[in-house]
Amino acid sequence: MTIGISIDTLIIQAAQGDLKAFEEIYNAFSGFVYSVALRVTNNKPDAEEVTQDVFMQISRGLKNFKFKSSFKTWVYRITFNTAINKYRHGQRERNRVKAYENEAAAENYYNKDARLIDEEHAEKTVSSLLDKLNPNEKSAIILREIQGLSYKEIADALKLNINTVRSRLKRARESILESARKGVIGHEL
Repeated sequence: MTIGISIDTLIIQAAQGDLKAFEEIYNAFSGFVYSVALRVTNNKPDAEEVTQDVFMQISRGLKNFKFKSSFKTWVYRITFNTAINKYRHGQRERNRVKAYENEAAAENYYNKDARLIDEEHAEKTVSSLLDKLNPNEKSAIILREIQGLSYKEIADALKLNINTVRSRLKRARESILESARKGVIGHEL
C-alpha cells in the first residue's frame, strides 16, 4: 500500500472508481485470497480462477462494504464462499486433473533432491488431512492454523458464535489426530 494511505481510504477511493486504489487493494490482498482459495480447492488452477472471481466480486461489491467487519474478514468470506462453490461443483474435473498431476509427479519424483521430496510429502500430508474434514471444520482449521486468525476473527469471518468456532476446531483436531493414529495418512500417500 502507498505509504500514509489507510485501507479504509483505499476502499472508499476504489469504490468511487479509482483504479489505482483498487490495484493497491489487489496487491495487498491477492496473496491472502490465493492462499485461502488454494487450501479450500486444493488445486492451483482452481485457486487462480477463484482469485480472479473474488476480485471481480470485490470490485462490484466495494460500494456496498459497510465497514461493519474488517476488510480482511469480508474478503475472506467472499473467498471462502467462492472457493467452496468451486470445490463442490468441480469434483470430477479436479479428480481428473489430480490424477494427471500425480502421474506427472511420479515421473519427476526421482529427479528431485531429498529436500523437495520432503516438502512435497508434507504438503500432500496436510492436503490429505484437510480433505478428511467436512467443509465447516476445514474452514475453521485453515483460518486458525494456516492463516493464523484469532477465534474472534474466525467467528466474524464465518458469521458464527465463538463457541461454535471452538467446537469446530476441536472436532477438526480430533479428526486429524484420529486419522494419524489409524495410519490413514501414510497409506494414502
